[in-house]
Amino acid sequence: MADTIAVLERARTAYRSGDWDAARDDFATARRDHAVTGDDVRALAACEWWLGRQEACLDHLESAFRMLSGDGDDMGAAETALVIALVRLTRAELTVGTAWARRAHRMLADLPDGRAHAYDVYLTASMDLDGTGSLWPADSVSRMQELAATLRSPAVSALSAVVTGMHDIRAGRTAEGFAQLDEAMLCVVSDELEPEWAGDVLCTTIHVCHELADFRRMSDWTRAAEAWCAARGNDVVYAGVCRVHRLELQSVSGEWDAAESALQRACDDLGSDHPWVAGEGWYQVGEIRRLRGDAAGAREAYGRARSAGIDPVPGEALLVRAEGDAARAAAMITASLEQRDRMGRARLLRPGVEIALAVGRPDWARQLVDELEADAGDFGSEGFQAWAAHAAGMVLVHEGDAGAAIGRLHAALDLFRRLRQPWEQANVLSWLASAHELQGEAALAAELREQAQDLFVRLGAPPVVVHGAAVPGAATGPLTARESEIVELVARGRSNREIAAELFISEKTVSRHLANVYLKLDVGSRTAAAAWWHDAGRRAT
Repeated sequence: MADTIAVLERARTAYRSGDWDAARDDFATARRDHAVTGDDVRALAACEWWLGRQEACLDHLESAFRMLSGDGDDMGAAETALVIALVRLTRAELTVGTAWARRAHRMLADLPDGRAHAYDVYLTASMDLDGTGSLWPADSVSRMQELAATLRSPAVSALSAVVTGMHDIRAGRTAEGFAQLDEAMLCVVSDELEPEWAGDVLCTTIHVCHELADFRRMSDWTRAAEAWCAARGNDVVYAGVCRVHRLELQSVSGEWDAAESALQRACDDLGSDHPWVAGEGWYQVGEIRRLRGDAAGAREAYGRARSAGIDPVPGEALLVRAEGDAARAAAMITASLEQRDRMGRARLLRPGVEIALAVGRPDWARQLVDELEADAGDFGSEGFQAWAAHAAGMVLVHEGDAGAAIGRLHAALDLFRRLRQPWEQANVLSWLASAHELQGEAALAAELREQAQDLFVRLGAPPVVVHGAAVPGAATGPLTARESEIVELVARGRSNREIAAELFISEKTVSRHLANVYLKLDVGSRTAAAAWWHDAGRRAT
């Protein structure tokens, strides 16, 4: 017995020092000798959690719950039930996780306020477990602030800061909200929260940075989180989560070769324990492949994102549009817009503008621009501001207002350069070239298109083709806007099949338009029509 007590004390010491392997082995030994308490088994579960062994963690948590309940420790049992709920919910086991959360809620109703009540409010607010359809609601903020004032516990204060911060951010008070989240993250990295809750706060904060396209803050907190994980061992479960977030940032900055293969490995590793994070990673893989012109690969990655619970729109809708089915892309983006809250909609609005223009609905495009500009102003996000400026520029190009378009597109270009996003820079440069063509500035347009091409080549991506823009009158001559658009693509070396795909029309329609062009221009070949286009552009300058 003396030896067992010594092993148990050694396990508790190892646990306090963060030596998860040693603590787990000694707790397991003491448990076989029936010398452990419910709290010891709870600590054993935490060791398994730190080491990324989620199934073992859940087994020990449920054993701890039974032991604590049997010993009459209702508060300890309720806290354990909430941790089981958290782990189950993050694994996307929604039915079982919700059942555990409700069990804990019923137990807490008869207990005086304690730390578990704060965990209960936090979980309900973050997962919408009460079915109100509202994340981080105002009544959760007031309840958490009441608990923080009463209990004066660092852990409760940290969770209160998260709930308050997320509520403020979703209400458009971004600066105030991030001040609260930054305070909560300091509690995480200084070990004032239990590990499972600390990990959830970490993910929540980094995820909202991603939602708001606040890539600088996301990068800062990802580095801090990686340091937090590294201090606790290479096998810590959240090391993989941090790796996905870092690779998302790497992807946005154009490091596609390294990011794609590493994301695939990380997502495979996280698939069972953190499916939503893995799903976000698969979505990013799909984006890399789509932008590189790998439609089949993109579709496969978007499918894996959907299987993990992540809606692969807007990327999948843009892929469908590029493949020629603009009407289906519009239906997809509309359905996703209807399912998102205000913050979630923001990421869909610029792709929605592009798709709205493709289906000939300029009023819808302008409506989406107005919404995105309002979001950019209210949320104060540089990412949103860049998207809004680009979206407005696209609409203005289609409306033929070249001067206004150039101003908005330059604003977008400056922001994307500041955010170090090379594909976005090349995309905007392509639209700027079209805007300058509208003004008859063919030489400047060619220079901008060449700059864009250099970036596309460096990334290994096909160039962006601006569809359906207004055509400068000097180059149009006797042609209709559609005929002039087709001649421009001919002049750029596109085949009839490629033109049909890019303009979402049939090859037969392309051939008919070209026959009319030949008659109007009195030419007999594609080469002659292309020469006319280039000559008209030179005359315009």
